[in-house]
Amino acid sequence: MTASATSRFEGLPDSPFPRLNALIEGVEPGKPPLIMSLGEPQHPFPAFVTEEISRNSALFGKYPPIIGTEAFREAATGWLGRRYGIAGQIGKGLALDPEHQVLPVNGTREALFLIAQVATPPEKSGRRPAILMPNPFYQCYAAAALAAGAEPVYIAATRDNGFMPDFEALPEELLARTAMIYFCSPANPQGSVASLDYLQGLIALARRHGITLAIDECYADIYDREPPAGALQAALGMTNGKAGGKEDPFANIVVFHSLSKRSSLPGLRSGFCAGEKALMQRFRNFRNIAGPQVPLPLMAAAAACWNDDAHAAANRDLYRAKITAAERVLGNRFGFYRPAGGFFLWLDVGDGEKAARDLWAKAGVKVLPGAYLSREDSPYGPGGNPGRAYIRVALVGSEAETEEALSRMAEVL
Repeated sequence: MTASATSRFEGLPDSPFPRLNALIEGVEPGKPPLIMSLGEPQHPFPAFVTEEISRNSALFGKYPPIIGTEAFREAATGWLGRRYGIAGQIGKGLALDPEHQVLPVNGTREALFLIAQVATPPEKSGRRPAILMPNPFYQCYAAAALAAGAEPVYIAATRDNGFMPDFEALPEELLARTAMIYFCSPANPQGSVASLDYLQGLIALARRHGITLAIDECYADIYDREPPAGALQAALGMTNGKAGGKEDPFANIVVFHSLSKRSSLPGLRSGFCAGEKALMQRFRNFRNIAGPQVPLPLMAAAAACWNDDAHAAANRDLYRAKITAAERVLGNRFGFYRPAGGFFLWLDVGDGEKAARDLWAKAGVKVLPGAYLSREDSPYGPGGNPGRAYIRVALVGSEAETEEALSRMAEVL
């Protein structure tokens, strides 16, 4: 590797899971282990998935097109329509064109990483471009910013601002050189959900400053009470664009959705992105060279998942029951609140690293220190590491296993 390539990634955040393993290395679990650190869904996935893969298995003998199949794009667009009220082709009087504004992705992580390569210029306003992201953040965002030659800038998402970064408060000089903003709603790890007003303010900010919004909505179908708003939905509610008009109503926006959480299919590695037509065309051209295709039998299974809402509702009910169990076991301790979306608890335990080590040593419960999902705040925020006092607890196991883990945690903490 060249020196310049080495220096580009010097600021790459360490992966949180090796850090956790190092923290508890040599410590014997106090009880039979229960793993609550990894957000890997454990619920059953729909039975029709394997049936669809088997039915289409002959298609493993074909190269899959980068744009996927018409059936997949129509299924994804149809789900967007049911979920957010945005569906169909512009020529049919609706908002989103599945032929040109929807792309399958080989798991949303790769697409979230690669979008920065397309959206980031070498310079912006005569300076090194910046890519903004919430703090805590998904490590993929920071890696993507560095790979694109941009400066990752971490914007605090704390209890004081409702775990919603205040991008509006940032100085003009930073916004002028910002190429892209990563934003996640429902948020990982806090479970906070952006309102339509917040999303519309973020869209307006992005358009004023020529910023691309990469909106990670992978937990959109896992929510507690109300379905969270989406960025495309918010854009359609604004007055500066109409479907079929001269201006793309989804200008500056690309959203990312996944079956990993919605359908408990992390191993399928299937999702999609959708948004601004011109941006999606550039992304399509780039991906056609980079080559992250989804195999056709897997795409057929994914289309069946996007066409079916019943299994997603049942999945959501399982998570809701575990949040209710957490409310019963933890009460108002450790800053507990019912997350509006997602399947994580974000608990204030004073010192996340100490709590994680104690929980493993005394209770056999593995959780993730919040500091491992965050960085020291940027100069534009309150300072410090906003995750240091917290632990992230993934409610991905069975209800009985989850309640047992929570009971052990309550005893130790």
